[in-house]
Amino acid sequence: MSKNLYISEKPSVAQEFAKALKEDFKKRDGYMESDNSLVTWCVGHLVTMSYPETYDAALKRWSLETLPFMPKEYRYEVIPSVSKQFSVVKGLLNREDVSCIYVCTDSGREGEYIYRLVDQMAKVPENKEKKRVWIDSQTEEEILRGIREAKLLTSYDNLAAAAYLRAKEDYLMGINFSRVLTLKYGQNITNYLKGEKRSAISVGRVMTCVLGMVVRREREIRDFVKTPFYRVLNTLETSGRTFDGEFRAVEGSKYYNSPLLYKENGFSEKESAIKLIEELIDREPAFSEKQDNGKTTYTDTMAEGDKLLAEITAMEKKKENKNPPLLFNLAELQNECSRLFKISPDETLKITQELYEKKLVTYPRTDARVLSTAVAKEIYKNIGGLRNFSIVRDYAAEIMEKKSYQNIAKTRYVNDKQITDHYAIIPTGQGFQALNSLSPTGVKVYEIIARRFLSIFYPPAVYQKISLTTKQKSESFFSSFRILLEEGYLKVITNSFDKRKEAAPEGGNKNEKEEGEEESFDGAFMEVVKSLKKGMLLSVKAMSIKEGETAPPKRYNSGSMILAMENAGQLIEDEELRAQIKGSGIGTSATRAEILNKLVKIDYLLLNKKTQIITPSLLGEMIYDVVNSSIKSMLNAELTASWEKGLTMVAQGEITEEEYMGKLEGFVGRLTNGVKGLNNQYGLKQYFDNVSAFYKKK
Repeated sequence: MSKNLYISEKPSVAQEFAKALKEDFKKRDGYMESDNSLVTWCVGHLVTMSYPETYDAALKRWSLETLPFMPKEYRYEVIPSVSKQFSVVKGLLNREDVSCIYVCTDSGREGEYIYRLVDQMAKVPENKEKKRVWIDSQTEEEILRGIREAKLLTSYDNLAAAAYLRAKEDYLMGINFSRVLTLKYGQNITNYLKGEKRSAISVGRVMTCVLGMVVRREREIRDFVKTPFYRVLNTLETSGRTFDGEFRAVEGSKYYNSPLLYKENGFSEKESAIKLIEELIDREPAFSEKQDNGKTTYTDTMAEGDKLLAEITAMEKKKENKNPPLLFNLAELQNECSRLFKISPDETLKITQELYEKKLVTYPRTDARVLSTAVAKEIYKNIGGLRNFSIVRDYAAEIMEKKSYQNIAKTRYVNDKQITDHYAIIPTGQGFQALNSLSPTGVKVYEIIARRFLSIFYPPAVYQKISLTTKQKSESFFSSFRILLEEGYLKVITNSFDKRKEAAPEGGNKNEKEEGEEESFDGAFMEVVKSLKKGMLLSVKAMSIKEGETAPPKRYNSGSMILAMENAGQLIEDEELRAQIKGSGIGTSATRAEILNKLVKIDYLLLNKKTQIITPSLLGEMIYDVVNSSIKSMLNAELTASWEKGLTMVAQGEITEEEYMGKLEGFVGRLTNGVKGLNNQYGLKQYFDNVSAFYKKK
């Protein structure tokens, strides 16, 4: 009697497939068997690429003469530590009674590669039927749907080609560039650091680019020179309430385009700001001083006899909608968890993988932030299930009652064109029995995923925004106010563990408002502001000068680093703008955390576990200078992203495997030979001296 063989990536996933099949499985050594089916598993990778010495024993010794190394045919071998499981899987794949093989490894490029290598090494006959199970969660119905709708494995040949190319690319760049740089510059680094043996220089397509981003940012911060500036504010009164206006040198101002300005709303010198106030109040200012975070505010409070007035010259009222954010992909979730919980991207991935394996959420290694139209049709099941999660029960029940999910397919949260392998990370609405087994952080991660998901079924938050322009003599001052009129999705998105106070203090006026920030006010005050009209005169109660200074760029933290990798080297913090970025980033959702982890492990980067701030080490900066002096293009984020884009094009059938491989070999050969011809080792000392000064022990 013929049997179906199901092969998963992990033993835990194999268990879920066996449960879903509902057959009387007996445990065997490395697999399970029933009358109709066999279920087995890999343990991650069972097969890997062979080291160069497998091709030729002479290649074990690193030498410039043997570079560049580019094999005509690549060799693979079974990983010794998992050879026993490989033998089990190989035996099952080749069993005569196995008529159909269902490939159930993770639904993505790496999962495809894991199975294809096993198939290749096990020499599975071509005439055996092979089908690909592609699922988005490990719930029973999704597993059964995946089996039912499984396509022939050959449908995924382009994806497999991209997977093989990714591995060859990392292999060729890693071996050739690491060897050539180590042979050329390793001794220089060792001598400088007073080490005992030559330092091996580790270089990679993605990791070297990430190192470059961190080092460049650190050097920008070091080179940054703070520029002080001085803003002028007026404090206005109406109906017993006060608010601030900010001076701007707009057209008609005496200071319009003046060289005295730092920018439109501030002066380069304090004396210029004092002069402006003196002109406006017709006397010498008498300032009181107040310190805040090392910066001083100078305030002149008007006396009874001053009777200083400002005229309202313009007033604009408008409503502003703020939509719920797009759903989580892995990068967004890693950024959010870094911010909220100060955990690394690697830890976030581990937690989310656990949530996936416990059937609580959908597949985590995704770049998409939207749903598919097919999932949108059934989304009420996910929402309905969340009525079993006490923290969001009421919101899920409200959505189900109002049926606000019915038109979700017509919104920006559903877009098939923005999905490659998987849709966004959302709750399955199942698996709640596993909640008690999660860590406290695991429960919080699940909560933020659930809240982000439910928020898209609520209307936008609506704000009333009022902008006011007042004039003293020829100078204009600008005030802006905002109040929340309709909470909309905001009531869902606020986490149960979030202790921050969102509301403005009673009385409304945040006098310590930062440059460009809007003030938030209570409802009573907004009614006062709404009653104001153009042409009205307001009493000026005080004039102030606020010290400020330009700020250096921020260091990356682990979450913002992941976002910068996703956006090809740019840290795009704006939610809407990120959504519009098209093309591949640096690395993939599945590999970014791992790459960051590796850079920390080999001591090129330092990660502060409490703050998650990333900085380079001295060794990391020295490696950067070596690469910058030899293979500079490896530090180019756009170039690195273009390689990833090329792999995506192979996966989509837009370019051939041969085209990509030709470009890759040309690139690696050209750069390796270029380094061999350099003679700049001794010039590096000046760069090492420059950076080592920042690492001297105090």
